[in-house]
Amino acid sequence: MYIVHSIFEVPPEKSEEVISIYQNQTGLVDQAAGFIDFSLLQNERKPGELTVQIIWEDKQSYLDWVTGEDYQRIHDLEKKYPDKQLANIVPKVHKFKVVAQ
Repeated sequence: MYIVHSIFEVPPEKSEEVISIYQNQTGLVDQAAGFIDFSLLQNERKPGELTVQIIWEDKQSYLDWVTGEDYQRIHDLEKKYPDKQLANIVPKVHKFKVVAQ
């Protein structure tokens, strides 16, 4: 298994808006080969810190996703979001190979 975390901060007063966006996501990643699970995590101590967690069968499935058209389409939409402060957020990405369960 392969897990990817994209961690980003939004102003705390905008966290509910961003959560709503993810709750109504396109679902395109759900259809990707090798996709296992998607979660949006909110830091309990810092409500503006959000983490997108996606679990893949393997690293190659993740690489196929990030080089594919659906990934590009989703991220192009994010860049066109009307709130420029949110549209310009660059997440910190952490990638993990599961080595024990």
